Amino acid sequence: MERENVIKEKSYQLALSVIQLVRTLPKRSEMFVLCDQLCRSGTSVGANVEEAIAAFSKKDFVFRMNVALKEARETHYWLRMLRDSGLLKNNEIEPILLQTEEVMRILGAIVKNSRT
Repeated sequence: MERENVIKEKSYQLALSVIQLVRTLPKRSEMFVLCDQLCRSGTSVGANVEEAIAAFSKKDFVFRMNVALKEARETHYWLRMLRDSGLLKNNEIEPILLQTEEVMRILGAIVKNSRT
């Protein structure tokens, strides 16, 4: 149960960080798709964790946590895209990349340990 609470809080904080980052990005047409996808995946991680916590079976729990992990990986992809395209500097994006990687590690461990 404690691990669920940790991931619940960390995924929520990740969503807030993503929203705050998107608010700072330039409002140009080429940014719309990147910002939209980043916002969708970044906020979906925590939403799927919440659904997993309320799962009606172990299978449903593992499924939802796995979806959260996939969304975290997608978030990581979009963040790297923003950095590597030069739209954001490394120092602007590194903290949220590290935050995303931590969430991915925790979710991966939860999924792995829940399958056994």
